[in-house]
Amino acid sequence: MSMRIDCPLCGPRDSREFSYLGSAKLADRPDGGADEAAFFDHVHIRDNRAGENRELWHHGLGCRGWLVVTRDTISHEISAVALAQGARA
Repeated sequence: MSMRIDCPLCGPRDSREFSYLGSAKLADRPDGGADEAAFFDHVHIRDNRAGENRELWHHGLGCRGWLVVTRDTISHEISAVALAQGARA
């Protein structure tokens, strides 16, 4: 059985409608005044841990919204789904 994501705009959908884009940390970009080390960390340093993670997903075959999905990488259980900041429908 395929994983289901409860899109805030479209309701529950099959995960095959979405594209996984990586850590939601990518959406938390440092401000323009941050130093080079902060941008290096933002682009290159990732936690690669098992368990609950915040991830970016794009609903390309639906509303085309950007979502932050909180998902357990071991069980694939989703505990939260929200529109990413600045996402538009």
